[in-house]
Amino acid sequence: MAQSGKFTVPAIIDNKDVYFHASFPVRSPASGDHLHDSTSASVADVLNAVKSAQTAFHSWKKTKPTARRDIFLKAAQIIEKRGAELGKYVMDETAASEFWGAGFNVPLAADMLKDVAGRIPSVQGSIPVPGAEGKSAMIWKEPYGVILGIAPWNAPYILGFRAVVFALAVGNTVILKSSEASPRSFWAIGDCFREAGLPDGVLNVFASKTSDAPAVTKALIEDPRVKKINFTGSTQVGKIIAELAGRNLKPVLLELGGKAPAIVWEDADLPSAAQACAMGAYLYGGQICMSTERIIVHKNIAEAFEKEFIAAANGGWSDVQVLINEAGVKKNKLLLKDAVSKGAIILHGDLDAVEDATTKMKPIGIKGIREGMDLYRTESFGPTVSFIVVDTEEEALRIANDTEYGLSAAVFTEDLRRGLRFAKEIESGAVHINGMSVHDESGLPHGGVKQSGYGRFGSMGMEEWVRTKTVTYKD
Repeated sequence: MAQSGKFTVPAIIDNKDVYFHASFPVRSPASGDHLHDSTSASVADVLNAVKSAQTAFHSWKKTKPTARRDIFLKAAQIIEKRGAELGKYVMDETAASEFWGAGFNVPLAADMLKDVAGRIPSVQGSIPVPGAEGKSAMIWKEPYGVILGIAPWNAPYILGFRAVVFALAVGNTVILKSSEASPRSFWAIGDCFREAGLPDGVLNVFASKTSDAPAVTKALIEDPRVKKINFTGSTQVGKIIAELAGRNLKPVLLELGGKAPAIVWEDADLPSAAQACAMGAYLYGGQICMSTERIIVHKNIAEAFEKEFIAAANGGWSDVQVLINEAGVKKNKLLLKDAVSKGAIILHGDLDAVEDATTKMKPIGIKGIREGMDLYRTESFGPTVSFIVVDTEEEALRIANDTEYGLSAAVFTEDLRRGLRFAKEIESGAVHINGMSVHDESGLPHGGVKQSGYGRFGSMGMEEWVRTKTVTYKD
């Protein structure tokens, strides 16, 4: 127990719950209430975790694919069995709705494990034919070793499990650094694997208080036993991690911020497009890297679409949203006020509304956004969406690509050829035709271009976590 008398979330090292010397409080974003404490790892603590993972790697890499598969399938069953418990953790710590927390995050995590489990035996090397007579060759695929995974709070089970399952599946061991906002949710990831029979040291999970996080992360990246890193989070932090990894000549997979466009063309099914755009913009308060931030609409249907969008927003996406902290609300309102001061018009919502907590904000749509307004380029990461009217495909593409980001995009049209033309030219890791910009499943590659990062999770994910070794020999 912590000195506060609250429950303390432990770390998991060598499959044991571990408590370090320091701790920090975890508070509800919705109420500000003190939920529990979390043990906080120092540099020395995390280096001990690396030692554990390095020791475990020597035996884990030799396990048969079927053995790893069976552990993954059992872990998926455990996630489903403990669904209500895991859902409560994420709802408490991140103020997620029951739909987003228990209804979406938990079952999708279980599905991810099942999908990856089935793919484990598919990782294979090859036997090429070398040029010299009397010589043969083999290409082996081998795990890297110890992997560092860093995942955020906004979808802790989807993104937390994703940070570890692909690497574990091919024989790596993993250190998972959890978000300080949701340590109990991340602890549950390690606990489900522990219950499923994952051997000691194969997955170690910890959190660090905010003030210690930079030093801890730096020490992990610089440790020669850590061979590769994956990070999901902001572009700003991703650049720091990429720079540290580069200095140490270590590969890194980055899934970073976004400014997702949704192009709504004049032949689109407007009610369907409006529902998808409203959900894509306001699901979980817009706190998703793939959230729809810009709706680029053809001028011939702009007025009709605005009415459909307002109806869709009022029909299911008008409730007050709880953001992870007060800073998110302040950021969104500053962006909106700047735009209004430069001529933009609020389409729906109330910019001056005062809620009963500083972390709360109602969804807002704003039209007339143009270059020179901060909102035109800045990722809001909140319940704010911009409307931009265009006349031609060329103009729509120019605006869609006029951003430093490139993670996800949506296109709404009944002409598949037009949709594919847009998809081909949009600079983004994914384009969804007649579907919302928020879309991520383990069977499809997922990642960004430009400032949204590089590397891919998903169906290509296991290839990200093996490296080839060429072996030649005389016949």
